[in-house]
Amino acid sequence: MHPHLPEPDDEERAHAERLAEHLREEIATQGPMPFSRFMERCLYAPGLGYYSAGKPKFGAAGDFVTAPELGDLFAQCVAHTLAPALRELGPQAEMIELGGGSGAFAEAAIKALDAAGAMPYRYRILEPSADLRERQGERLRAALPPKLHARVAWLERPPEQAWRGVLFANEVIDALPATRFTLHEGEVFEEHVEADEAGRFQRSARPADPLVAGAVRHLERALGGRFAEGYRSELLPQLPYWMQAVAGTLEAGLMLFVDYGYPRAEYYHSERTDGTLRAFYRQRMHADVLRYPGLQDLTASVDFTALAEAGVQAGFEMAAYLPQAQFLIASGLQEAFQAAHAQAADEQTRYALAQEVKHLTLPGEMGERFQVMLFTRGLQADVLPEDVRLADRSQRL
Repeated sequence: MHPHLPEPDDEERAHAERLAEHLREEIATQGPMPFSRFMERCLYAPGLGYYSAGKPKFGAAGDFVTAPELGDLFAQCVAHTLAPALRELGPQAEMIELGGGSGAFAEAAIKALDAAGAMPYRYRILEPSADLRERQGERLRAALPPKLHARVAWLERPPEQAWRGVLFANEVIDALPATRFTLHEGEVFEEHVEADEAGRFQRSARPADPLVAGAVRHLERALGGRFAEGYRSELLPQLPYWMQAVAGTLEAGLMLFVDYGYPRAEYYHSERTDGTLRAFYRQRMHADVLRYPGLQDLTASVDFTALAEAGVQAGFEMAAYLPQAQFLIASGLQEAFQAAHAQAADEQTRYALAQEVKHLTLPGEMGERFQVMLFTRGLQADVLPEDVRLADRSQRL
């Protein structure tokens, strides 16, 4: 293990070895495994993947902290921006949250939407992990009044019937299985995973199939030049199909995505020669993504230009793109902070609120690293708060 990483206990080691053995068996029978497949199995293999097993993931007791885990201010600001669209869409409007995490966002957002007179007819959480569905359900049953909890439902797959409302996703796209590519003598190669004689996983490069090679050439044309020899990064060739799958039945409404990432020109900057792929383990970020399958989160930053293209291809209009700090400020962060500060029972709570704002907005924390993108369909652009529209930075894309 890396010296700066905590050692897993015996139970965790056994869990990782069970998943590793499944991966080795697949490699032995089918040959080297595309890294995207390795990442998908590590995160989502039933009962063994990182998001499918029962290990705590979010907050101080887990491996990383998301914005909703810091407190209620993030969800209150999101609710402030979504409320006008929900009111305009009428009494049958719904809200779907992709990947509900610990349930912290849903709890705070539902309360804020109800207080704003914009509680949707149904609040649905699209959560494929049975373990997380159970955790979210327990939290929301305990935290929400019965009349609000009665409107919450869970989905295991995207809705197949047409619906109207808003779709929200925080730190979801970074967990989609990423395809890793590299350039060798002008040709595109895709990163695979093999197992050596001792069963240790290692990387290898194989000629890319037409889909991956075409996606890399599309990037080069968009960027106006070829990638250098040995340049390595990642992409999501499946993103347009994923977008259509999760949002294709949204007839009218608004979509809001929050994630860490960059516009395409920054993502594929010539000096970023090894991409953005990394692992999170017990509040530590590191680069050994092949170690201890199922125990650590694997993630890659988001190419927001690709996200914009996928949304437009799915029939939406891109309404705004801006850093998280600007989005939150434009969505009433100061007012939400002042209201919470006035109601705080003691100095410790007031200090925690101030720290929450810093984490959400400072450039070295989440403020600049996280970006926000909004799409609309069948709604006028002015359904968004004016301050959000004025802060739009879509020219960076």
